Amino acid sequence: MSVSLIQLWLPILLGGFLCWVASAVFHMVIKHHNADYKKISNEDDVSDAIRSGNIKPGLYTMPYCKDMKDMGDENMQQKFKQGPVAMLAVFENGMPPMGKLLGQQILFFIISCILVAYAATLTLTVGADFISVFRVVMVTSFLAFGWALIPFSIWMGHPWSNCIRFLIDALIYAAIVAGIFAWLWPAVV
Repeated sequence: MSVSLIQLWLPILLGGFLCWVASAVFHMVIKHHNADYKKISNEDDVSDAIRSGNIKPGLYTMPYCKDMKDMGDENMQQKFKQGPVAMLAVFENGMPPMGKLLGQQILFFIISCILVAYAATLTLTVGADFISVFRVVMVTSFLAFGWALIPFSIWMGHPWSNCIRFLIDALIYAAIVAGIFAWLWPAVV
């Protein structure tokens, strides 16, 4: 007998909420992501230069190439050799809107758990044993929470150490969700 998403409402919400709590612990108690970012030694000068450009919020690269063929241009190659080669994320001025961001984060976890639940309903039936549910949900959750971060280290210059910390987080989130789903998986009545 197949399992419906409605039957998984509790593991979806509980998994999403507990991942959100774990994320808060990682960032506010353990603080292992404090090592993700470095301070620019001349931060005030760089801030003044960026501010003078009146840059709107968005993601920027420098040197900027509108098309890959521009990388063959000698002037563009010289800009890359001179540096800096950077990606810059510009946010709205002011303090981060923590309420909004925390809301978006829990929504991310809940929607991820819905997708994981959907995948689990395609492969598992009512009464599936604990370890079978745990394995399917663990792998699917790890893919949902972490695997897609690897290209940020490949293509966007994120240090591999940052990626590894986020993958460790994803592994823990996946274990939380897998344990909850396996514990609350519908049994044969």
